Amino acid sequence: KAEVARALGADVVIDRHTQDFVEVVKAETGGRGADVIYDPVGGETYKRSTKCIAFEGRIVVVGFASGRVPEPRLNHALVKNYSILGLHWSLYQQHDPAAVQEAHADLVRLADAGAVRPLVAETFGFDEVPAALARLAGGSSTGRIVVTGT
Repeated sequence: KAEVARALGADVVIDRHTQDFVEVVKAETGGRGADVIYDPVGGETYKRSTKCIAFEGRIVVVGFASGRVPEPRLNHALVKNYSILGLHWSLYQQHDPAAVQEAHADLVRLADAGAVRPLVAETFGFDEVPAALARLAGGSSTGRIVVTGT
């Protein structure tokens, strides 16, 4: 995945298997820390994120793939003056469906203009859904897994 990110032009790539992301973030930001951290993992990853979040930064919690829901140290958030933001995207369909439609329309416009190009890792036929789900669950895909109707 790190090589794919580099090939796509990422300025900084951190391989979590071989590098300490806290050290890399601090080094890349001159010790300042990250303004925004997107955390779909939770657990120890969340805890380590608090060590490299910038003053007035934001940690956006979007899931708990690690299986552990972190317990934030609110005194630490106060001392570093950072925000912890929960983002449960599917709730927008219930509470603000117009925002979902608007975001979708914006993404389609960006894709049509070539401003964003979704990375499709693999395409599966509908009869291959179990294999597609197994591939997704394995966590080794490097892009979107698409299931077609054929």
